[in-house]
Amino acid sequence: METPATFYLVGIPGLPSSHLWLAITLTSHLWLAITLSTMYTIALLGNTLIVAVMYYFLCVLAIVDIVMASSVVPKMVNIFTSGDGSISFNACFTQMYFVHATTAVETGLLLAMAFDRYVAICKPLHYKRILTPQVMLGMTVTIAIRAVIFMAPLSWLVSHLPFCGPNVILHSYCEHIAVAKSACADPMPSSLYSLLSSSIIVGSDVVFIAVSYNLILRAVFGLSSKNAQLKALSTCGSHVGVMALYYLPGMASIYVAWLGGDIVPVHTQVLLADLYLVIPPTLNPIIYGLRTKKIRKQIRSLLMHCPFDHCNHP
Repeated sequence: METPATFYLVGIPGLPSSHLWLAITLTSHLWLAITLSTMYTIALLGNTLIVAVMYYFLCVLAIVDIVMASSVVPKMVNIFTSGDGSISFNACFTQMYFVHATTAVETGLLLAMAFDRYVAICKPLHYKRILTPQVMLGMTVTIAIRAVIFMAPLSWLVSHLPFCGPNVILHSYCEHIAVAKSACADPMPSSLYSLLSSSIIVGSDVVFIAVSYNLILRAVFGLSSKNAQLKALSTCGSHVGVMALYYLPGMASIYVAWLGGDIVPVHTQVLLADLYLVIPPTLNPIIYGLRTKKIRKQIRSLLMHCPFDHCNHP
């Protein structure tokens, strides 16, 4: 089987002419590129600050968010500004692997952080004994191994499909279902594997996250101080909001592509998939980091010390 040298990403199909409301909202491809660039800049700066203060799970999440956003946004901006959607075969499947591996790691990290909050609120006196550095490292390695085990076969399945032209991908990045549909063979095996693996990973993580927050809420409502209750509820509420912004567009894009591909317009499917990769990296450092008083204080200290003391102080 001869592999194609190049694929061609079209961006968001139908954006310029077919959907007036969308054209009015975004004005043009250029405005969309500016919006993406702004969100990407916020994601890079915010997550870099989180990495600098070195709170373990947030630090790992920030690194994953930087990799996730950097895998797709620069190419998307290039498509919307210059119209150049060409991408090599190897680059396409490298992008595909990093996109799906980082999303699998991110959902695992959200579960780990929910467990972290459970221990901090429900078992505060045993926090350091339960979540030792070795335990947190072990959790992170397990999450990464799970992502590799589940996502490597997906990229392998799609990359071994025969492509006989014109190799046009109706998407703004190398999303596996869009790439598989451009092949001249049945994409059902890879699409089914994607659906099942995503459902298993996300489904199991969401169940355990829900259990963690249920236990957290029980503990919170058992607190005697109303201020402590409100503070804990505010923190949990913002975390749940970020999770909803991560899980809902992601799972919607997968199930819509699988079940409602002929009902939901292609541009809506692409926008869902794009938002799924761009919004969480932008909001995570704000919600998880900058809303936390301790981390805000560390970031403020870092920003004040670096310019004047050449970053010699911790």
